[in-house]
Amino acid sequence: MYARFVKYPPNKSFFLFGPRATGKSHWVRTEFKQGLYFDLLESDLFNRLTASPQRLEQMIPANFDNWIVIDEIQKIPTLLDEVHRLIEKKRHRFVLTGSSARKLKRGGPNLLAGRALTLYMHPLTLQELGEDFRLAHSLRYGQLPCAYTEPDPKAYLQSYVATYLREEIQQEGLTRNLGAFSRFLEAASFSQGAVLNTSAVARESAVPRKSVEEYFVILEDLLLACKLPVFTKRARRKTIQHPKFYFFDTGVYRAIRPLGPLDSPEEVDGVALETLFLQEARALNDYGSLGYRFYYWRTPNQLEVDFVLYGERGLKAFEIKKPPHLRSQDFAGLKQFLSDYPKAKGYLLYGGHRRYVESNIEVIPVTEAFQLLPGLLE
Repeated sequence: MYARFVKYPPNKSFFLFGPRATGKSHWVRTEFKQGLYFDLLESDLFNRLTASPQRLEQMIPANFDNWIVIDEIQKIPTLLDEVHRLIEKKRHRFVLTGSSARKLKRGGPNLLAGRALTLYMHPLTLQELGEDFRLAHSLRYGQLPCAYTEPDPKAYLQSYVATYLREEIQQEGLTRNLGAFSRFLEAASFSQGAVLNTSAVARESAVPRKSVEEYFVILEDLLLACKLPVFTKRARRKTIQHPKFYFFDTGVYRAIRPLGPLDSPEEVDGVALETLFLQEARALNDYGSLGYRFYYWRTPNQLEVDFVLYGERGLKAFEIKKPPHLRSQDFAGLKQFLSDYPKAKGYLLYGGHRRYVESNIEVIPVTEAFQLLPGLLE
């Protein structure tokens, strides 16, 4: 198993959220070997604590002073009240993992009202993969741990999508119409890396628009996807207002998206490269507590920058191009953005091999850029 870069506080309880199969359970079992472990996927334990959350205190040995891990905490939101009480009364330290904060926000006291930090686990990063990282593999199958360790990653990802539909959507009662949600997922996959048009997704999936809007919220709550708002800080010109949409992992995106004879492999690969950059940058941002907020930028006349990162560390704009050769128009969005925001730093990542600077824009080969990304974000 790969070593993870999650940093946690030594003396404070914390939540660890992340999509299924990012490795949360394995990490906590490895990191907290001397701790007390409660897996809420175990039916007997689930039933006992559901019937009486107060039983948790009885299961903790007297004078226990190590970590207490509760895996899949979202299964019993009412358990947070007991956790809250034990933090206050016994000064216990808890690790609370889950694949969604959706139910906790409804049933818990505001995620323990600041008594526990919130951390995230993402798919593997390039640095975590180390020498195993292969760009072509990551673009095709993503960077969930099993996508790199399973002998048939394609079959694994197809099973992953089906399992998520069954376990997270159906069993949690998030939607009664699993067929409609499946059609929505497929239609949403065509919006990957694009400005989100909810009406078009509703039309293509034959699902009412209101339901589609709810489905997008479900994807975000389950950490399966994110939306990037438009960057409008001190804007000098008019920008569009709709967000862009991304599934959280390239492999999951490609497992959901159907391919037909009219699909361009270059187009799909280009979107996959954008997705890989975003998931890598989000992980580095969380693991390093860098504090960036993620946006994109686009004007009504189609000038665009794929990703804008904004925070105390500065303003940084990234454009991602898959082809090995660049054209003058490939620089147009970044040039306009840097003209509007002269204090920003601009980077163009592309599929070529030469690194150079053009019009204050650093042009970096993709393979090199992923290696340099931690430094670029500092």
